[in-house]
Amino acid sequence: MRYDRTDARILEIVQKNNRLTSEVIGELTGLSATACQRRLKRLRSEGIIEADVSIVSPKAVGNPIQMLVLVSLERERSDIIDRFKKAIKSSVEVVNGFYVTGDADFVLYVTAGTMEDYEQFTRRFFYENSDIKGVKTMVIMDRVKAGFAVPIELPRQDE
Repeated sequence: MRYDRTDARILEIVQKNNRLTSEVIGELTGLSATACQRRLKRLRSEGIIEADVSIVSPKAVGNPIQMLVLVSLERERSDIIDRFKKAIKSSVEVVNGFYVTGDADFVLYVTAGTMEDYEQFTRRFFYENSDIKGVKTMVIMDRVKAGFAVPIELPRQDE
């Protein structure tokens, strides 16, 4: 996946506000609206832009309880890992899930309406799964920063 300096600028812009029109993005990058639309389409089709999302306040939509959950599996076998990844993807309570190295096999960001809701989720999602060795839950006291923006590396001049 290759991109140039203009693409890099577009990526920086849409990470801050993906609701801007092609006309506005074009003005900010020195492109026509049509050229900007073509670049955005290519960036999406090549998977450089994975999704266009809005960050929603969990508290505002009835999920004020937020946790980071460290999950350790009994064994690291590809079928067990793939099955757990599938479970993560199909769970609405799991907002983000990461397969990681270190003390745990997975780190999950989970939201719930109440601690009772979270307890029901843990019983269903973790305790009924014999592939899980251990779960450690950290309750989030304050969400200090929320976002998906990643630093954009500028291509070298000769590219």
